[in-house]
Amino acid sequence: MSTSVQLGGKVAFITGAARGQGRSHALALAREGADIIAIDVCRQLETVPYPGATPADLAETVRQVEKLGGRILASEVDVRDAEALTKVVDDGVAALGRLDIVLANAGISAPTPTLEMDDETWDTMIDINLSGQFKTIRAAVPHIVAGGRGGAVVITSSLAALKPHANIAHYAAAKAGLIGLMKVLAVELAPHQIRVNTVHPSTVNTEMVLNEATYKLFRPDLANPTRADYEAAARQLNKLPTAGLDAADISDAILYLVSDAGRYVTGTTHVIDCGAQL
Repeated sequence: MSTSVQLGGKVAFITGAARGQGRSHALALAREGADIIAIDVCRQLETVPYPGATPADLAETVRQVEKLGGRILASEVDVRDAEALTKVVDDGVAALGRLDIVLANAGISAPTPTLEMDDETWDTMIDINLSGQFKTIRAAVPHIVAGGRGGAVVITSSLAALKPHANIAHYAAAKAGLIGLMKVLAVELAPHQIRVNTVHPSTVNTEMVLNEATYKLFRPDLANPTRADYEAAARQLNKLPTAGLDAADISDAILYLVSDAGRYVTGTTHVIDCGAQL
């Protein structure tokens, strides 16, 4: 495998890696020399209104990483399953020799009016988007500590943690909770030279966003909004003239945060939002 100035010889654990941002992150890190431990649930989840990732999607991530010359170990694991998370990380570190980077990226979206939301919809969101990140970090970061070389953790939050939007109370609560988790971990892990940050994208052009549920979230005034309708609304929210981000835009930010270029950056909320907060 070719080495890289940025990440040669390092190993990254990435959740939600079958497609979307997770796949993009795996490919970006692999291009920079990292080996990958990848997981995704690869089945349809309860309460999720769009098609979930599949085993074929995860296999495609493996194919693309290997095409770049990288090593990758991929497994179908639910981030709610602490025992399975621990096993896959332990096995991955045993096979690849170390762990340096954790990208807690897995997540779901399920827009629902707050007062109409049932317990299952709320609980599933919190269990995956908040508790799943905690379980991911608890399973993986001790390996970075044990390595004694320092490292980096990046947690995928959202602009929704910083700017309110109707019908995503459970999503916003989970993503906001990740900020608190990140800041505490940044304090606790700093003596080990482990940096912890969150990234906060606005809408990203992945399967989690490009679906009917999101279109209706952005255009509740229309009975059957299209992608073009959604993009027109999203473009109005952004100060920069674009409807949304590509997954690679988030991967570029993560590369900065996990590489030596960001070696003194910790405890930050790294926003990539096309100026939507302004």
